[in-house]
Amino acid sequence: MERLREMSRNTDDIASFVKSRDCGSTTVRELLAKKRAGTWVIGAGDSVFEALKLMAERNVGALVVIEGDRVVGVISERDYARKVILIGKASRETFVRDIMSSPAVTVDLSTTVSQCMELMTGRFIRHLPVIESGILVGCVSIGDVVKTLIVEQGRRIGEFESYIRGDYPT
Repeated sequence: MERLREMSRNTDDIASFVKSRDCGSTTVRELLAKKRAGTWVIGAGDSVFEALKLMAERNVGALVVIEGDRVVGVISERDYARKVILIGKASRETFVRDIMSSPAVTVDLSTTVSQCMELMTGRFIRHLPVIESGILVGCVSIGDVVKTLIVEQGRRIGEFESYIRGDYPT
């Protein structure tokens, strides 16, 4: 009976085989390291037209809005659609500061993707500027977060499948 308990403990200890790291524990630092470099910014006093032009050129859906070296908001295609075009304003005559989402909801490099997802879904936002020591170091989109979560879940599922098949070390 003692031998059976010992074998069960050795062969059925999933915790020793599957990493204990929770899904969503990747940090923003790790996410940004894998993401293409570059965070696109625009001034609060620039026209919405200039913001749209930059978004189109860079193939992004949002820009971080700055005044001096301070992050003051985020402007997105959604802001344009709802706050300019739908109410008949002209993008060349409307300033970014007039339609940007402000204040910017930000995260730091130690924030996890799980925490980002919670912020984004809870506040209905799609972009989070990343601030470290008061300096803009990047921007995380909902797409970045979802992609990271899918990769994490795939890895975790693979670990469970290996355990079930008996591919664990002896």
